[in-house]
Amino acid sequence: MSDRVLLLSWEYPPVIEGGLARHVRKLAEALVHQGITVDVLTRGIGPESEIDPVGPEMRGGVSVHRVREPGWPRDLDRFVAWVERMNEDMLAAGEALAQEHSYELVHGHDWLVAQASGTLADRLDVPYITTIHATEHGRHQGWVADLPQSHIHAVERRMAHRADAVIVCSYYMRGHVADIFDIDERRVAVIPNGVDPSELQPTGDLQALRREFAAPEEKLVLLVGRLVYEKGFQLALDALPGVIDRVGDVRFLVAGSGTHESELKAQAERLGLSGHGTFLGWIGDDVLHSLYRIADLCVVPSIYEPFGLVALEAMASGCPCIVADTGGLREVVPVGERVGLRFNGGDAEHLGVMIERLLIDDELRDRLVTEASEHVLRFDWDDIALRTRGIYERFRQLAPREGARGG
Repeated sequence: MSDRVLLLSWEYPPVIEGGLARHVRKLAEALVHQGITVDVLTRGIGPESEIDPVGPEMRGGVSVHRVREPGWPRDLDRFVAWVERMNEDMLAAGEALAQEHSYELVHGHDWLVAQASGTLADRLDVPYITTIHATEHGRHQGWVADLPQSHIHAVERRMAHRADAVIVCSYYMRGHVADIFDIDERRVAVIPNGVDPSELQPTGDLQALRREFAAPEEKLVLLVGRLVYEKGFQLALDALPGVIDRVGDVRFLVAGSGTHESELKAQAERLGLSGHGTFLGWIGDDVLHSLYRIADLCVVPSIYEPFGLVALEAMASGCPCIVADTGGLREVVPVGERVGLRFNGGDAEHLGVMIERLLIDDELRDRLVTEASEHVLRFDWDDIALRTRGIYERFRQLAPREGARGG
């Protein structure tokens, strides 16, 4: 397949809100390497940005087109209206692009671009593929009856039913999406997220960085991600006082920001942990890659987790992992394979036992690191792009070959 596809995403580097931006970039670049021409339609870097002020950006062989970004609100009620405005801008920009190029299909990522993606596919008379990276139902443990969660859930449901094919990142998500949106599992393809170990290189003096957070005799526990309830960081904080009592010299790092940040800091204060760790806030990738290298272990205690990219990145960086036995984490750290430890999801006491076990057993830690270094090679972006191309090819054959509007 040497045709042109249009990918829509609300974030794309250097605009990064989370893992979605990295996923779409690596997928787009890997598709280009396999001979597909890829245009990405995303949002701009600042409030004055407009579509193609001086032409598209070329990033890794991908043609990146951006729409303006008015300052976006953190309040979720107003955020929904902001998303609708962004979709209107993306639709107009996509129609303008379609006057210049003929697209074989439209591939949208998550509900944030669902309206523009589906409408563009309709108007261009081409297949519409959607990747569902997470659901509002999962993020809120099923509590989606009230606004704005009910609106987002409804958008996701329409998106899942409208799309010609749905892609998810784990077998857990396939069952979850089929169940909550009442669609046939056979319409849902499982293609995992990937990791590129060559991009996880640390920078600077690692020994000096470690000295900032821990003394030589101390163990360092790392928590990484958006500070939201479903990521389960409150469970890790609950587990740490007992670990410190039993093991002794243990410190923790929390890297990330989010709506749950103030509650987590207050919880740490209540538990007497303030003198044992640091909340770093949001950090860039260069610092994150270095933190993986200096930590003694990384804990991923999610309550809801479609995949578990942090665990994959940590393992690829040589940092042993403890993950919750939930969601897609079960596939990133499979049972029976000595690549990481799992604890009973939601059980802070069991998590504490697992943390203690890994901190005091150097031989176990070394064995996990060795096995994980091979395991992560399964999550290769070239393979992921090849599997995505398979979806494209299947639906391309069903689409009209001539007369698509706008091309």
